[in-house]
Amino acid sequence: GVFMYSHLQQKVRNAEALAQKYKQQQEALSAQLQVVYEHRSRLERSLQKERGEHKKTKEDFLVYKLEAQEALNKEKQDSMNRYGALSSQHKILKNQHEDVKKQLLDLQLQHNSLKLEHRKTLETHSQKYAQLQQEKDSEVANLQDTVFKLREESKLLRKAHQEVHSQLLSAQ
Repeated sequence: GVFMYSHLQQKVRNAEALAQKYKQQQEALSAQLQVVYEHRSRLERSLQKERGEHKKTKEDFLVYKLEAQEALNKEKQDSMNRYGALSSQHKILKNQHEDVKKQLLDLQLQHNSLKLEHRKTLETHSQKYAQLQQEKDSEVANLQDTVFKLREESKLLRKAHQEVHSQLLSAQ
């Protein structure tokens, strides 16, 4: 009975030691579980915060994307308007250029025609001038001849006048 009692007491001590060991392990595991729960709680809060920031970032991005799209569309519209204006101005300038080219061609033709007319007029005037020069020279020669004859005649008339005057003086 003593042996049995001693054996049972030994078993009870072993069981108490084992229970104590299990209790310590449970407390350690409980403490570790508490740490894990706290860590999980912090991670969940951090995840919620990250989700909130992600949602806000996503919303901000969508707003930015919308604004960028609107700005791009406005820029595209402005560019199309500028292109239209420049294209229209280009057509006008091209037409003006064609008109100026046509005017230049007309003026060149007119200039060539006037040059030809001027050359003909110059030749005509040169011929007339030569003819008038010839007529003048001929007339001058005739007038010199007439002057020479008139001088001769004047000399003769003076001589005759002198003789008549001499005769008159002799008669007196």
